[in-house]
Amino acid sequence: MARSGYTCKTEGAVALSAATAKSIIGVKSGATTANHGVDLKKFRVGFDGVTASAVPVLVEVCLCTFGANAPGTNSTSTTVVQAYGRLANTGFTSGKTWTTEPTTITVVEEFLLTPNAGTIFYDWPLGDSPDSALGEGFVLRCTAPAAVNVRASLWFERA
Repeated sequence: MARSGYTCKTEGAVALSAATAKSIIGVKSGATTANHGVDLKKFRVGFDGVTASAVPVLVEVCLCTFGANAPGTNSTSTTVVQAYGRLANTGFTSGKTWTTEPTTITVVEEFLLTPNAGTIFYDWPLGDSPDSALGEGFVLRCTAPAAVNVRASLWFERA
């Protein structure tokens, strides 16, 4: 079946404060209509730390209902880019660096990653990618023991 794929990114560094969980990038389906979900295909995360002894950052991949604070509300809107396919008008919205966390968040995956230039490129195996409910989406959330900057991107399809 032919699919259309999209990406959103932080479009610059997001500053993490010590020991504070922060949703750094997120995507929500159906800004105007809740007629589809988000099928998360890939994510990328990279830190710019330079201290080899720095304590790892907790990175969480989370489902999010966006019951409050959808992308663009208490966050900076980012651009959803169509990466492949030809399906238009999906209504995806994305945002970065929430000042008040979106609700309701459910952690799907979590791992520790060194902030000392730690980077991960992860593609979900075929058939294993998580998908959201209609009108909902995903956020990447980080909790760093010390201040560090992060950049990230999400790759997704309409579910």
